[in-house]
Amino acid sequence: MKTISITASLLFMGLFFTNCTQDSPSLPNPEAVQSTAMTPEMKVKRGEYLVNSIGCDDCHSPKVMGPNGPEIDPKRRLSGHPSDQPLTEVSDKSVLKDYALFNMSLTAAVGPWGTSFAANLTPDDTGLGNWSEEQFVRAIRQGLYKGLEGSRPLLPPMPWPTYKNMTDDDLKSIFAYLQTLPPVKNAVPAAVPPAS
Repeated sequence: MKTISITASLLFMGLFFTNCTQDSPSLPNPEAVQSTAMTPEMKVKRGEYLVNSIGCDDCHSPKVMGPNGPEIDPKRRLSGHPSDQPLTEVSDKSVLKDYALFNMSLTAAVGPWGTSFAANLTPDDTGLGNWSEEQFVRAIRQGLYKGLEGSRPLLPPMPWPTYKNMTDDDLKSIFAYLQTLPPVKNAVPAAVPPAS
């Protein structure tokens, strides 16, 4: 009986150590799934899903006041901060050292970086109409204004440091979907540097 339990123990230990030293299966690389597997329609659908899931409307869509508070204005969806919407001046500039303030639509923010305005993401010439897919991916990956080499960084509250972790296929799908939106003419104001 003692021999059987010693043999069983040795067998168990052998199997245990063999399994512990084997390489564990590697997780799939997200980039390994090629976009060639997706049709253009599937790419747009994927982009729509992502845009609706990651909160693009929160900042890039002007709002109208509804019964439950601010709601997305469907006529201006993803068209950025309205060019004709003035901002109230912040009277106590010292508060901007410790706080970020948003306008009612969440399309403009002011803080230590100055004042930033959400971009027009529609395919109008005042938005992404003249952008290439490469520019869009570079804007998100590197945090560059309009995805142009040597341009200023994207300003808060744009969460590009988080979005840059998406796969190229995801970013390309988002761009493909944005190109299908109705174009909205809206030249978003230029960012305002912090008051000195």
